[in-house]
Amino acid sequence: MNIDTVVGKDYLGKCFRELADAPVSALRGVGDEGAQALQQAFGVTTVRELANLNFIKWASAIATLAAEEQMLPQEKAKEELLDDAVEMTFPASDPISVDAGITRIEVAPEKVNAQTDHQHANKVEESTETGKEKEAAAH
Repeated sequence: MNIDTVVGKDYLGKCFRELADAPVSALRGVGDEGAQALQQAFGVTTVRELANLNFIKWASAIATLAAEEQMLPQEKAKEELLDDAVEMTFPASDPISVDAGITRIEVAPEKVNAQTDHQHANKVEESTETGKEKEAAAH
């Protein structure tokens, strides 16, 4: 495995066992000052000690789990309300503002399935047919 992009030039081509026991300054971007600061702050001097530091493990676990976390019920409800509002305004020429803070809709208009009724094409045909039937009945 080529990890030359994460280690300093003095550590290129070393095996993982050697790198684990190398000083933290072996990591690209840490340098001698950073290694000294890590040693003073956490008492670590090697890459292995840094990797086994509880703060590093906790931060890594939190970041990994954050990517898989589900939305809170309040967040999910807001997202669904926004989706419904956008769907109800489609294909309006001026869609609602995303930052308008929609929290509820007093009276929801009749929802139309956009897959089968694009731009209310069926409604136009129905109203045309109804109009013709009314006109024929009047004669």
